[in-house]
Amino acid sequence: AHSLTLATPNRVAMSHACAARHSCSSVVAVISHRGRAALLRRFSSAARAPPVIDLSPLRDGGLSSSSPLVREVADACEQWGFFQVVNHGVDEDLCARAEEQQRAFFALPMEVKECMRRSADNSRGWYNDELTKQRRDWKEGLDFGSTPPMDWSLADADARNGTLDGYNRFPPADLLPSFRPTMLEYYDALAGVATGLARLFSLGLGMPADFFEPYLRRTQHTSYLRLNYYAPYTGEDPTQLCISPHKDAGFLTVLRQDVGCHSLQVRDRQAPDGWVTVRPEPAAFTINTGDMAQIYSNNRYHAPEHRVLTSPSTPRYSAPFFYNPAYTAAVQPLPSLGAPHFDRCVWGYFRATRCAGDSAHS
Repeated sequence: AHSLTLATPNRVAMSHACAARHSCSSVVAVISHRGRAALLRRFSSAARAPPVIDLSPLRDGGLSSSSPLVREVADACEQWGFFQVVNHGVDEDLCARAEEQQRAFFALPMEVKECMRRSADNSRGWYNDELTKQRRDWKEGLDFGSTPPMDWSLADADARNGTLDGYNRFPPADLLPSFRPTMLEYYDALAGVATGLARLFSLGLGMPADFFEPYLRRTQHTSYLRLNYYAPYTGEDPTQLCISPHKDAGFLTVLRQDVGCHSLQVRDRQAPDGWVTVRPEPAAFTINTGDMAQIYSNNRYHAPEHRVLTSPSTPRYSAPFFYNPAYTAAVQPLPSLGAPHFDRCVWGYFRATRCAGDSAHS
């Protein structure tokens, strides 16, 4: 993907692929799969792991900047940029139904998915040709997301639903009648989790809980849900990853991991050559901060580099929800956090620049 320098030369510059992505298997390919496992053990920081945080107090209300939960989340954002949350309020039945529909979609015949292939003028839809850091990923994906009216009753091709990304595309209702309603319900539930986390992020920076709402309210944010399928790796390239190391461009990401395949890794800030496998807790979501949170926080919150490993035998599914500001949002460090480390940027331009190298047709 194209690089974008956000600051003057003596400030921090960020350069990485556009959309948030999440990992795929349990071994990196080097020589043999047994050798890969040994290499992974050598360069992983097994003793350290991002924290698991109980969000129950968030639903009770009455939080302030001094609340223990606020401090826990702020510490996780500063130290890791990665953490897991439990007791988040999303019903497990909905999660199970969404996973069932996701698996059914990727099992559809290739010719059906090809009819939904994203294109240069519509980046929403199905694809199997995405690039990260100008290297092709080992995965299939389906992207859909917010619309200006946020009225799911409108037809997806309705002119009012057009965005900078294009229009949503879903599989035919006669093939998967429950897919669209289930996924839109799931989308709204994940947006609710992200909204609560944004309030905690704000309090952790010493701001009112609703500080970010003008940029992230339902009819303003430009979030999207990505369904990923990582097939077992059958290629010959010993260095292939499902997704190469990258950071997420938006505000924060909410991810439901596949409990059967632990392959999401985050770079260990205390050991830059080490990677930590993020092993999902039961019924948890994995959260990571993105570039926009790092900018707003004036470099206090960390946008972590992470990657997806391949597996020779185990397929993996994941569904990251990318919580992004309004396209027109001018993102800059909060004045209360000292001398700015970043220049002001407009989210829509920033994201378009990041995405420019993320598909084979671009």
